[in-house]
Amino acid sequence: MGLITQILTLPLAPVRGTVWVLERVIETAENEYYDPAPVQQELAALERALLAGEIDEETFDRREDELLDRLDEIRAHTRRHAR
Repeated sequence: MGLITQILTLPLAPVRGTVWVLERVIETAENEYYDPAPVQQELAALERALLAGEIDEETFDRREDELLDRLDEIRAHTRRHAR
């Protein structure tokens, strides 16, 4: 950006700052949402609960399918953004 452009767009600086902050918030939220670690931890906890007799096989299967679908979604997102 040249000096003239900076001077002319100075009144927009607060807007640019706000946009930058919002972009960082969205980026952080997406990184957390698409992090596979919590889903993997939940799968491990689910298996422990099944082995401990805390949940039945039907509950395990249903929840496991949901978590595996979530992992598929995360992997697809990672592949799309790795290009």
